[in-house]
Amino acid sequence: MKSTAKTPIEYINSIEEPRRNEIKKLHSFIQKTVPNLKPHMKFGILGYGTYHYKYSSGREGEWMVIGLANQKNYISLYACMSDGKQYVAEKHKKDLPKANIGKSCIRFRRLEDVDLKVIKHLLQETNKLSKIRKKFLTV
Repeated sequence: MKSTAKTPIEYINSIEEPRRNEIKKLHSFIQKTVPNLKPHMKFGILGYGTYHYKYSSGREGEWMVIGLANQKNYISLYACMSDGKQYVAEKHKKDLPKANIGKSCIRFRRLEDVDLKVIKHLLQETNKLSKIRKKFLTV
């Protein structure tokens, strides 16, 4: 469900209740937990912070550090950082038993399905890895 919203507020306001309230709560929680990652819209997803990527093929660009998206049947929270061995979301799979976890995506139906203490730790870890990545890229 890609959005055409231009701003985070426009994105949130375009979501129907009761999901809008959950996305709004999660948006506030993310901003409070990682205030240095500024919210923005990227490819129809609400993103927080950016990082530069470059593949061995030469393809490069900017992507979000953390993402939040309303999907038809669930909420997606993206933690787009890895420690070089494993993505942050994958590392916390056992701590979020009611969520469906991909490499960097955490999918859940309701906010009550996830432990916010685990989400807070996951967001902070993702933020920390993004700072290390930026430092590494600027050296």
